[in-house]
Amino acid sequence: MTADSTTRLRADARRNRDQIVAAAKQCFAAHGPDVPMEEIARAAGVGVGTLYRRFPDREALIRAVARDSFGNATAEVRAAVAEEPTAWQALVRFLHQSRELRLTVQLAMTSPARTVLRGDAEIGEFRRAMIEVLDGVVHAAQAEGTLRADIDTGDVAMMFMLLARLKPVDDEDAARLVPERCMALMLDGLRAQPGTTLPGRPLTSADVGL
Repeated sequence: MTADSTTRLRADARRNRDQIVAAAKQCFAAHGPDVPMEEIARAAGVGVGTLYRRFPDREALIRAVARDSFGNATAEVRAAVAEEPTAWQALVRFLHQSRELRLTVQLAMTSPARTVLRGDAEIGEFRRAMIEVLDGVVHAAQAEGTLRADIDTGDVAMMFMLLARLKPVDDEDAARLVPERCMALMLDGLRAQPGTTLPGRPLTSADVGL
């Protein structure tokens, strides 16, 4: 086998893997992690044999999806911090655009994905890195006076998790509006302004097990 053919085979294998992970993300988001592997293969445009050569079981595929999504979400929040003029705008941008993070939250709430994610060291590193950046964004927004002072990162994370668990809506127009409206209401509640006094104390990321 020539060097060119070896390189081409590696590129094909990588492309197949990327197609499978992308298809699995869409299928998991729409139907949960128990969706049949055959359906994921069809969505990826590959044979079931190709899928199983890349991912020998469902847990391996869930792990790959979660790692890829966490990595992308971490890159998203870092890009928002680097590119937006204020911490508040960085937080808003990240919460609005992070479908990747929403998928990892949804996976973390289901079995067997919950067990797979909890025991994976690489996913744990991604989670710690993202929480560190998010902590910085939250506290910077409070320092600039745009985010209410009586909350912490755990409060923001728990609100985002609640949004990720929204009940699916059959009507196409409503399905688009529901997450947008709920996010707008959540952000309005997070913005610094006179408002309802919250009970207890701010929740940190450690309080909610992040």
